[in-house]
Amino acid sequence: MKLVTFQDDFVESVGVITDNNEIFNLSSFADIPQTMREILEAGEPVMATIRQKLIAFGESNSNIPLETAMLLPPIPNPKLILSIGLNYWKHLEEMDGTPTPKNPAAFIKSRDTLLGSGMPLTKPKQCSDMIDYEGELCVVIGKTCHNVETHQAMDYVAGYTIANDISARDWVAEVFSSKETFEAVHAWERNINGKQLPGFTPCGPVIVLKDEISDPQCLQLETRLNGQTMQSTSTSDMIFSIEEIIAYYSKWYRFNPGDIITTGTPAGVGFGRDPQFFMKTGDIIEVEIEKIGILCNNIL
Repeated sequence: MKLVTFQDDFVESVGVITDNNEIFNLSSFADIPQTMREILEAGEPVMATIRQKLIAFGESNSNIPLETAMLLPPIPNPKLILSIGLNYWKHLEEMDGTPTPKNPAAFIKSRDTLLGSGMPLTKPKQCSDMIDYEGELCVVIGKTCHNVETHQAMDYVAGYTIANDISARDWVAEVFSSKETFEAVHAWERNINGKQLPGFTPCGPVIVLKDEISDPQCLQLETRLNGQTMQSTSTSDMIFSIEEIIAYYSKWYRFNPGDIITTGTPAGVGFGRDPQFFMKTGDIIEVEIEKIGILCNNIL
């Protein structure tokens, strides 16, 4: 089952995707929560109700074609967006031979960075023209968890979606050129700030529930800029698996339903190319992951 958050008559609504690739609006049912996070918090009983509604009423004349809907981020108001970095082997190689991390590396992003598929991304005036793409598989948490073991981690996953971890690369060079530890730490902080601007986490188009993807570590990911393939790899190239990431960070974080974990980007980013290549006004950036869909945004 695929769930979606969209705008219907200027109202945030939740729907489920039909076999005809249309949105069946769930907002009229009193026994279904009205936001995606509330649906995830309610858990399997509500998911079962949604399946029943889809079977009984899903072929509605009021369904909206997915390609014409105004999509919002699948979870517009997560409590936490945890973004994993440096998690693909070949991506380490292209980033000046960055050494392999001993543990998963992560940073937090604000919910204000979220942007729905189809929404335009405005280049910020305070940054240069070094605006880069990073296509990523996202994990959506379905149950509260804290301090869980690796073999338990997938029990807390609701499903998967796609993110583009947009990055202003203005400060990356400082990270590699820093000579002292303290200087490098502050350079890294500035580099992470380059990922925090409004709209810098396009996310969507849908959430695919866990039972539809048997092995999330074997999905093909492709990022295209103006139709040209820039990233193409399998999630099997991840250094740390989804289970390892959840278990590791659950030592400190309490994950809640609706939290999003982005799992890192593969090789092919613009900064890692020779010559380097960045997005510009008028570009169209797409991230496609098999069994999930295509996340698409244009650059203003």
